[in-house]
Amino acid sequence: MKITRNLSVFLILFITSINLITGYGCANIVPPSGGPRDSLPPVLVNSSPRDSTTNFNLNNKTIVFTFDEFVNLDKVQQNLIISPTPKLNPLVDSKLRTVTIKIKDTLQPNTTYIFDFGNAIRDVNEGNILRNFSYVFSTGRRLDSLTLSGTVIIAETGKVDSSLIMMLHQNLDDSAVIKDRPRYVARVDTLGRFTFHFLAPGTYNLFALKDEGGTRKYLSKSELFAFYDKPIVIQQINQPVTLFAYSEKEEVKKPAAKAAATAKKEEKEEKQKRLVVETNLANGQLDLLGNLEIKFPVRLKTFDSTKVHFKNGKFEDMTAYQMIRDTSGRKIFFSTKWIPDSAYHLILEKDFAEDSLGKKLLKTDTINIRTKKESDYGEVKLRFKNLDITKNPVLQFVQNKDVKFSFPLTSTQFIKKLFVPGDYDLRILYDDNQNGIWDPGDFFGKHIQPEKAQPIIIPMRNKKRIFSVKANWENDFDFIL
Repeated sequence: MKITRNLSVFLILFITSINLITGYGCANIVPPSGGPRDSLPPVLVNSSPRDSTTNFNLNNKTIVFTFDEFVNLDKVQQNLIISPTPKLNPLVDSKLRTVTIKIKDTLQPNTTYIFDFGNAIRDVNEGNILRNFSYVFSTGRRLDSLTLSGTVIIAETGKVDSSLIMMLHQNLDDSAVIKDRPRYVARVDTLGRFTFHFLAPGTYNLFALKDEGGTRKYLSKSELFAFYDKPIVIQQINQPVTLFAYSEKEEVKKPAAKAAATAKKEEKEEKQKRLVVETNLANGQLDLLGNLEIKFPVRLKTFDSTKVHFKNGKFEDMTAYQMIRDTSGRKIFFSTKWIPDSAYHLILEKDFAEDSLGKKLLKTDTINIRTKKESDYGEVKLRFKNLDITKNPVLQFVQNKDVKFSFPLTSTQFIKKLFVPGDYDLRILYDDNQNGIWDPGDFFGKHIQPEKAQPIIIPMRNKKRIFSVKANWENDFDFIL
């Protein structure tokens, strides 16, 4: 009893001391720290059969991978690449720490198989990706060991696309790329590079494809596609190769919503009582480098040029100009040597035109024009080192993937006194047929490679590699190609 009382007194004194040190009141409950975030991908602990197995049992249709943590699969059918390409895709599933492959296709004898999972496997907790995980086995006595590497570049832009796949076909007929699945498939990385591993000796045709449908077949000319000029003989040492991908622009059908909007606009025009005339002026100002354009929502039925009067700022008749009607019947262009910061007037008499709905102007109309100042433009001076003039280079100024301006180069220097300000990507098009535009390739029967463009590397400015043309400024630069 004495010991018990002494122990009770001791506990009371201990608790009192703690309260004096930490202060009175309710205690704050702080959850324990969870430790550092897991940033490591899953680690393979075991595979059955083991990786790089030879004499793989042709009747064994199940492969199991075991990892050090729980895993799941993400877009496995898009990520998984199998070579040689099977006729039937396998079933792939994950459960707890395992990933299981159930082969549905018939395995071929004396063949090396590669299962490349890409980025399909990741851990459950943090989603850490086990990148480029692959598994290989051979149904023969040895693994095939030959390789082929190279680069694929987008011909029109000189850039790369990591969503492309590379394909090797044993059937050397042109039609094989649309009828047959390839023997081997490889990925393209973010630098446009690819490598085929574990190849068997032989002769193959090499292609690149943006396989959006997952068919491994070239079924649409609008898909990015590339071909190597001649069959490749796979041997012990293979030199790297370069392919240039292109796509042909198919006719774009007008979207239903856009068509409905156009119909609604035409319906609105029908309800108006007068001929509607629109221009390409921006706040009444005209670009010195372009033409004056007047356009009509509805095609013109009649047009009398004698009732159109083009005058200068003093309302004097202009004589040195051209007036051209567009074949669509909806546009008329006026061109002349525009004087900077000057006024012009376009007078349209009441009955100068009638559209297909029978509408005319209600009265004579005058369009007042003011040209921009020279100071609204920038001067551009560019010099190119290592430019090969014999390849018919064309300098292209690109905005939002569209070529805004292009100029054939006859020397290594480009000078333009008046240039529209803005931010541009620059590239050089090597214009084989000298028509001023990029032309795609033509594979079937002709084997014509696409024309090639070279992007111009611009020093980093404001975290963007762009060429900025400033107004009222001499934009002077040297480039090494």
